[in-house]
Amino acid sequence: MRSATSMTDALKRQASIAALDEIRSGMIVGLGTGSTVAHFIRELGARVAAGLKIAGIPTSEESRRLAEQVGVPLTSFKEHPVIDVTVDGADEVSPALDLIKGLGGALVREKIVAHASKRVVIVVDETKLVDKLGIKTVIPVEVIPLAADRVVLQLKDWGGEVRIREKDGQWFISDNGNVILDWKHGIIEQPASLEKQVKLVTGVVDSGIFAGVAQRVIVAGASGIRSLERKN
Repeated sequence: MRSATSMTDALKRQASIAALDEIRSGMIVGLGTGSTVAHFIRELGARVAAGLKIAGIPTSEESRRLAEQVGVPLTSFKEHPVIDVTVDGADEVSPALDLIKGLGGALVREKIVAHASKRVVIVVDETKLVDKLGIKTVIPVEVIPLAADRVVLQLKDWGGEVRIREKDGQWFISDNGNVILDWKHGIIEQPASLEKQVKLVTGVVDSGIFAGVAQRVIVAGASGIRSLERKN
């Protein structure tokens, strides 16, 4: 019998392979971050080796390294300021296809790439689907290190618990040289409004709330693959 971890990993791979249907030769592709999208990048590398002509813009140094390892050509916003499609993961997905992202620490670059994209496709396993954002996970908030303690006080004033993310006993530092606050806010009734509210705090770079960004969410579950499309 396979372990729950291996079964979940298999579901992630299924969702990632389904996302390859979005990719055509000549496209500029945003490369998300995380364990699910790692499968997508590897599969994309295999397609490139077979003749697919694309170029990728990674959302993290981790994704950059993996893309280089598997032979996915990379480009930049200087050469290609508009991305055709971005494929990324998520930590929570609401019925309206609003997202919480950033438990991997790449939320700012992920948001930059997403907002530069004509189309954003999210790949998840079914455990990431929630009735409302905030039910399961924290909201990651990336902040300038100098402002960290001040922003902690502001978020606490709005309610919930906040901690500065640590790794190996030290503050976790993002690819951008910033720190991440993990805000246990609870249920988010109005994701778009809260996203704007947090963004306005001095010292905040951005939050892990991605409201109105995803056009499609590919969900892998025990009963197979299903696709959720944003309703306009």
